[in-house]
Amino acid sequence: MSFFGMDCERSKEREVERKLRANNREYNLSFKYATNAIKTSKYNFFTFLPLNLFEQFQRIANAYFLFLLVLQVIPQISSLSWFTTVVPLILVLTVTAAKDASDDINRHRSDNQVNNRKVEVLIDRKLRSEKWMDVQVGDIIKLENNQFVTADLLLLSSSEPLNLVYIETAELDGETNLKVRQSLTVTGELGDNIEKLADFDGEVCCESPNNRLDRFKGTLLFGGQKYSLDNEKILLRGCTLRNTHWCFGLVLFAGQDTKLMQNCGKSTFKRTSVDRLMNVLVVCIFGFLVVMCSILAIGNYFWEINTGSKFTSFLPRSDGNDAAFSAFLTFWSYVIILNTLVPISLYVSVEIIRLGNSFYIEWDKKMYYAHNNTPAEARTTTLNEELGQIKYVFSDKTGTLTQNIMTFNKCSINSKSYGDVYDYMGQRLDINERTEKVDFSFNSLADPRFTFHDHSLVEAVKLGNPEVHAFFRLLALCHTVMAEEKKEGEIFYQAQSPDEGALVTAARNFGFVFLSRTPETISIVEMGKQRTYELLAILDFNNVRKRMSVIVRSPEGKLSLYCKGADTIIYERLHQSCSKVMDVTTDHLNEFAGEGLRTLALAFKDLDEEYFAQWQQRHHTASTELEDREIKLDELYEEIEKDLLLLGATAIEDKLQDGVPQTIEQLAKADIKIWVLTGDKQETAENIGYSCNLLREEMNEVFIVSGNSLGEVQQELSNVRTSMKANVDDSVFGPEKSADEEADGEYGLVINGHSLAYALDGSVEEEFLKTACMCKAVICCRVTPLQKAQVVELVKKYKKAITLAIGDGANDVSMIKAAHIGVGISGQEGMQAVLSSDYSFAQFRFLQRLLLVHGRWSYLRMCKFLRYFFYKNFTFTFVHFWYAFFCGFSAQTVYDEWFITLYNLMYTALPVLGLSLFDQDVNDVWSFQHPQLYIPGQLNLYFSKKAFFKCALHSGYCSLVLFFVPYAALYDTVRDDGKDVADYQSFALLTQTCLLFTVSIQLGLEMSYWTAINTLFLLGSLAMYFAVTFTMYSNGMFLSLPSAFSFVGAARNSLSQPCVWLTILLTAALCVLPVVTYRFLLIQLCPTINDKVMFKVRQAKATPPPPPRRTRIRRTSSRRSGYAFSHAQGYGDLVTSGRFLRRPAVSSRTSALQHVARATTGFSPIGRSAGYSPTGRPQTAKAADVEVTSLQMYRTFSDTAH
Repeated sequence: MSFFGMDCERSKEREVERKLRANNREYNLSFKYATNAIKTSKYNFFTFLPLNLFEQFQRIANAYFLFLLVLQVIPQISSLSWFTTVVPLILVLTVTAAKDASDDINRHRSDNQVNNRKVEVLIDRKLRSEKWMDVQVGDIIKLENNQFVTADLLLLSSSEPLNLVYIETAELDGETNLKVRQSLTVTGELGDNIEKLADFDGEVCCESPNNRLDRFKGTLLFGGQKYSLDNEKILLRGCTLRNTHWCFGLVLFAGQDTKLMQNCGKSTFKRTSVDRLMNVLVVCIFGFLVVMCSILAIGNYFWEINTGSKFTSFLPRSDGNDAAFSAFLTFWSYVIILNTLVPISLYVSVEIIRLGNSFYIEWDKKMYYAHNNTPAEARTTTLNEELGQIKYVFSDKTGTLTQNIMTFNKCSINSKSYGDVYDYMGQRLDINERTEKVDFSFNSLADPRFTFHDHSLVEAVKLGNPEVHAFFRLLALCHTVMAEEKKEGEIFYQAQSPDEGALVTAARNFGFVFLSRTPETISIVEMGKQRTYELLAILDFNNVRKRMSVIVRSPEGKLSLYCKGADTIIYERLHQSCSKVMDVTTDHLNEFAGEGLRTLALAFKDLDEEYFAQWQQRHHTASTELEDREIKLDELYEEIEKDLLLLGATAIEDKLQDGVPQTIEQLAKADIKIWVLTGDKQETAENIGYSCNLLREEMNEVFIVSGNSLGEVQQELSNVRTSMKANVDDSVFGPEKSADEEADGEYGLVINGHSLAYALDGSVEEEFLKTACMCKAVICCRVTPLQKAQVVELVKKYKKAITLAIGDGANDVSMIKAAHIGVGISGQEGMQAVLSSDYSFAQFRFLQRLLLVHGRWSYLRMCKFLRYFFYKNFTFTFVHFWYAFFCGFSAQTVYDEWFITLYNLMYTALPVLGLSLFDQDVNDVWSFQHPQLYIPGQLNLYFSKKAFFKCALHSGYCSLVLFFVPYAALYDTVRDDGKDVADYQSFALLTQTCLLFTVSIQLGLEMSYWTAINTLFLLGSLAMYFAVTFTMYSNGMFLSLPSAFSFVGAARNSLSQPCVWLTILLTAALCVLPVVTYRFLLIQLCPTINDKVMFKVRQAKATPPPPPRRTRIRRTSSRRSGYAFSHAQGYGDLVTSGRFLRRPAVSSRTSALQHVARATTGFSPIGRSAGYSPTGRPQTAKAADVEVTSLQMYRTFSDTAH
């Protein structure tokens, strides 16, 4: 077999599995695995020029202008000098190449910095300092604390007990919580003994390189035994070693094969609707160019036959050059001359404008979140104008609309509800900052930042209520939180989710303090006494189970199972004796749901020793299975989690972010439809919808779709549409994209996950979309990440509208990538959403500024730019067309060649950029005052095919004026001294001067916001024109290069004549007058929303008053809420196997019981903020130390009613 054939075969083998031996470079090199050197750069010194030019000429525009350049070097065709195309083309290529080179130089620097890092490698039985790039698969390397992981490693041993290491994965997934890894016991025994490590000859067989960060499969063969390897034994490149003195690892994947590099794929390239429209228009312009050239070529043919033949006696034609061949050459000559219909500078200008508007977003201090030092970031520069056309916003709930900072607010224990505060008459009081707080001084380990207001719960704890003690004991034991004592007496919790942190902190303050854990025990303090429970098993959480349990043995030897989870899941597993408690707890859950709280049910059972021993054996067997391990474990979990006894329920508040209701209200006024796609239960999402003004009491109706079959869902959707009484016939909406149907009122729609699965079916999806689009708000509950993306794709498929998706977690990535524009919130769930987004910021409220200000301005500026750019270039080019009829269709240019070259590069470039970067119709305050200003962008009113056609007609008219007025003015005209001025050069100079004045005045009319920079650009360009013109038409330039500067003296001779200046003024006035008249009549007879607001601005002549605050509407609700853990699959396996997040938190328990004043936690749970209620209820404060009288109560309720 050939050498290349062997390579191919090996490549295929590597795709199936990877084999390697420790400390055996010769064996590993035979597989030709990738080295640890990385290369993200595209070019080197020798390949940059050819590769970069190849890439640039793959763009149609650049290839088109290269084709024109080839035509221009053909003497028989070209009537223009080569530099008219070469200069702009070289400028564009140079600017682009410089940008690409700069980017690639930065990549080279980054690569060199990483490749030249040092790490200790075991070579020839000695540790040697080697560069990262020299590390190979199969090497054993030593890492020390705070070092980056060099490659994807199999952990062999570490300095920590039980061979644990702690790693930070922020570079991989953005999460800053430390994660734990643990080596195999057999390799952990190697320790840091160099001799033993050098003798280690284990053989690894594992999966091929892939980008799955959460999964690894492999085996280690060592000492005649085979050991299973999983993701918990792997250290990935990009992680950082923390709180671990040293560790040793075996290199499995290096360089480009590591999971970090495998995840460095290219994002999907997104194009704006303006881009797509421009592509269509450019194709149409090319077609129009061909038509114009064909007309002129035909004209040349007839002119050659009828008139040109008369000149053949003294201008004989070359052999074979008949009229037809002349027409053929003329066609290509006019292709060159008229190419300015689509100048190359258009594409450069568009990129500059987008870049400038991206900087405005990043520089906006009003989108900067000082709390965590997070500015807004434009991660792409190609989508800015799309931000001004958004019609649909798809939003996550938790962490996007809410803060994802959980607060323990209420609970239900043994049929009694705790958390509310009542007066002496039994009336419930609203809680605010002045409400008396519970005193936790009895507990020396309480977190001083935790607040609670119901004193009865503390009294129940102090009195030793067994159910209350069991409730908090469960919260202190049933979790995967890790504790650490960074300073003596200061306990910090590391929780997988904010929910768990809030629950454990609540138990801590009520006297049940979680201190530490080992793989076999959990230590807590119960009412001042330290107790250690034996941890026998953790039945971990996942998205299917929606619950977690722990099995523990108390110090007295009592065996118990504690379980917490979603209430609907727990209720299915309760003993029949719990029916009464369940009914009352259900009422409490409904009450909690009315306030938008996240709920969790708690239950327990005592276990029989004999049964558990038998179950534990089966559990051990299932946990060591290599196939169907998860299925077998789930069956065992289902078996033991039965006949539970209900303890009660917790209610956690996930507060709305600041400004969310106001933002949603503003976006709704801008006719932007908001759909919330969340994994939470229907009741929770629905109540949050009311809290944030997405759903409102004044809506005609909020429909619930909850069918359990395809037919039921289809019927429910049909009934909903009938109820809304649409006034648009069904036939309007079909496979083609359509406008929204109208309903006879305001409606909301809530659909749950299993119903949504049917609604997205091909036979029902159109019915679902019709119904949803008629509603003002849509909430999809219990949706999977895939369903989020499917909903976005459905709207994109059938609606001619721009979509935006916003989220903060990994489960939102698919939705963000599917939408036209993706926005990431840098919140509590890592940076996955941000890394996949087009724009990012820290708070949902910044979305209104991104869309209503920056988005609208960007769209307005881009549309003005395109309209004006096409106008000035069409006008410039059409003059050539009219001139052809007077020059015998000879392809002679009407302007000087230098003017043609510099027109788009110098004379008109800066003014139009000034318009596109600084113009604004109204400022940001007025934009917020009148969100309706956003609607024209959704309807494509500023730039469309219709607007383009108007622009072309306007250009046609102006070109007629610009040609025939100067032509008539110079016809049979003489100078003041009687000399003739009607020569070609004078006419060319007059025409180009008229053109420049006309387009400059037109630019002034387009400008809504004048700045010093705009003014300087406009007047400076005119001054530059005259300076360059007088210089190029001077005697000196002519003498130095006669062939290039042939217009000698034309400027000073022509521009000194009063009739020339009169012609310039007359021409400009005739071009501008129809525009001024049309706009005046339009504003008077049919003003747009922009015209009305700009009139208000002129009338106000001052900053408008702040917008009125929207009065919150008091509402009562009994909607049921539920909560299933917000975090991903837990750390149960890590905890029970010894792979926990932190070292034992408190080595001396007495130290934790001391230093009361300094006891604290890593979380910051606080009570309700002043004046805030998740349902929008007004807050009523009780005056301090004053007994509330009945009269005062009457006044309070009266004020609330008003």
